[in-house]
Amino acid sequence: MFQEKELSWEKEPMSEKLILVVEDDEAIGTLLVQLLAQEACYQALLAVDGFEALNVVREVKPDLFILDYQLPAMNGIQLYDSLHAISRLEKVPAILLSARLPQYEVEKRSLIGLGKPFDLDELLEMVNKALRHNITA
Repeated sequence: MFQEKELSWEKEPMSEKLILVVEDDEAIGTLLVQLLAQEACYQALLAVDGFEALNVVREVKPDLFILDYQLPAMNGIQLYDSLHAISRLEKVPAILLSARLPQYEVEKRSLIGLGKPFDLDELLEMVNKALRHNITA
């Protein structure tokens, strides 16, 4: 089941952003959700695999996807393709996390790739950049 982090927002309601984190390592996923909530004041949901992520997007429309590449049953690229095949999600940006980034696939899809291990400040910078560039989508 996906986990939602409750937040007390200091921003205006229009500035709230929802990020779907898909990470099969629940400790890393929970850390990312907490980081996004506490350091950047974003709302974040955690899904532990691609199938759960596809169920989550039936109910909500995230502003950004953060996808682990090495997921069980369906990798992050396959999940990205499945998510972007849904018309209301086709313009949602994504950050792909992996110790072994498939660089060709990342570039082909105009994804933001971040190698593991990564610096948390660098991730937050990439998240903010991706959300800023997707304001009109």
